[in-house]
Amino acid sequence: MTQLPDEEPGDAGPEELREHVEQTRAELGATVAALAAKADVKARAQEKATAARERATAKADGLRNRVADVAHQAQDKLPDPVKDKAAHAAERARAKAARADRLWHEKAPEPVQRKTAQGARMARDHRGLLLAGAGAAVLVWLACRRKE
Repeated sequence: MTQLPDEEPGDAGPEELREHVEQTRAELGATVAALAAKADVKARAQEKATAARERATAKADGLRNRVADVAHQAQDKLPDPVKDKAAHAAERARAKAARADRLWHEKAPEPVQRKTAQGARMARDHRGLLLAGAGAAVLVWLACRRKE
């Protein structure tokens, strides 16, 4: 039998020994759980991917807000005739988009409409990732353009 530190042989009673054994078991269980968590590569990779996704989404949101602010500032600096023309052009674009939407629903086959709706939903659900990918594509395009 192993004796406890700082104790004389025979000093520890059966209850004290049981408590010591239970404490040692609990510590061993916690150590095993910590080692198992470190060994779970898939879970750790998923945690890192989730953290990266959240960082990318946050950066995309920040960029989107900055772009919107700059656009509003630029719009505020425009003279009134240009603002009027822009508003008129936006109204015409909305009318054309409504006509195109109506034609799409009349002419496109149902399976194609379902697939495009599914794609639009996915793009909406993963907007941050989509914006980050588009930003990366623009950076690659600019880098390639600069080399030429």
